[in-house]
Amino acid sequence: MKKGKLLLTLSHLATDMSQGALPALLPFFREAMNFSYTLAGSVVLFSNLSSSIIQPIFGFISDRVSMRWVLPLSPLIAAFGIGLTGFAKSYFFLVLCVIVSGIGVALFHPEGFKVAYSMTGAKKATGVSLFAFGGSLGLALGPILAIWLCSIFGIGGTIFLILPSLFVSLLIILYFRALKVEDSKSKGEGKKEELTRRQKISFSLLAILATIRGWTQFGMATYIPFYYINHLRGDPLIAGKLATTFLLSGAVGTLIGGVVADKVGHKRFLLFTLLLSSLLLNLFFYTSGYQTFLLLTISGMVLMSSFGTTTVMGQILLPTYLGMASGIMVGLTISAGGLGLTLLGAVADRWGVPFTIRVISFLPLLAFLTGLLVKYPPRSYRV
Repeated sequence: MKKGKLLLTLSHLATDMSQGALPALLPFFREAMNFSYTLAGSVVLFSNLSSSIIQPIFGFISDRVSMRWVLPLSPLIAAFGIGLTGFAKSYFFLVLCVIVSGIGVALFHPEGFKVAYSMTGAKKATGVSLFAFGGSLGLALGPILAIWLCSIFGIGGTIFLILPSLFVSLLIILYFRALKVEDSKSKGEGKKEELTRRQKISFSLLAILATIRGWTQFGMATYIPFYYINHLRGDPLIAGKLATTFLLSGAVGTLIGGVVADKVGHKRFLLFTLLLSSLLLNLFFYTSGYQTFLLLTISGMVLMSSFGTTTVMGQILLPTYLGMASGIMVGLTISAGGLGLTLLGAVADRWGVPFTIRVISFLPLLAFLTGLLVKYPPRSYRV
């Protein structure tokens, strides 16, 4: 069982590393093909559409037929697509590669989270958070690896991004039996229980909460560099490190959060971290130097510490629809969170970056108020 959990975590890391590499590669693509910032942004949009929004569809399918086979295949598809982007000679081929990579990402997550849930015992948040940590770490390491490869080999260095996923996929094939679980519900077998109105409403509210948290995460990662460079007149290199610090600490928080949530209670932990996140992010304006790094490290950890926990809560609310619940809680909420950047961009254009960060810092409070309405755990849930 431990071997299976490690394999799942590594495969999540490899899959999301391909997704995380794309934003860092955009400047190389733009220079090579000389397209506009608008087209550069649309590349990310196509990636978002193919990798996240369709996840609930794959989750719906995985609840009805066994899709365990996607676990070794999807990391390769994701890496193959992103690996070929460096050889694109046209915008159309670049978008095609990005879509292929996105489909690999979308295939992996519903089945991966479903298997991770099924391989854990009573401590669901702990097990799923370990799996989620792999993805968060992959998203943070992807840009670093992509820039390093392209700085050495040129834009064609993207082809080497296939190697980590190839290695992990071979491991999964060799030890595929370690991923076998005997929980029939996790395979989508048997009669589906009718969901109560209370479960449906609570799940919908939880998805809204996760979306608002996504707005906060993406918003801070996007506007911290702008604020530091344009308003504090800081070094752009340090600004990049601030954003990286925020994302990496979020990955660590995901790992730690599951353990704590299982001890104190899922909903109680979620609500506490949302309140604390809002407080910490509001303190951002009153720090400088190393204090800013420390604050962003702590706030990133606290904000994202509930990522695995909310996924588990969604799965528990929809116990016989684990794949679809995973696809919505991970894919759809992240997509909606990314689209929220458009609204934040309009705020920044109208009222400026400092005001936008202030708005972002209050978003976890809105998520907290939403969380209060979630009826959890459902009566049918037993540890």
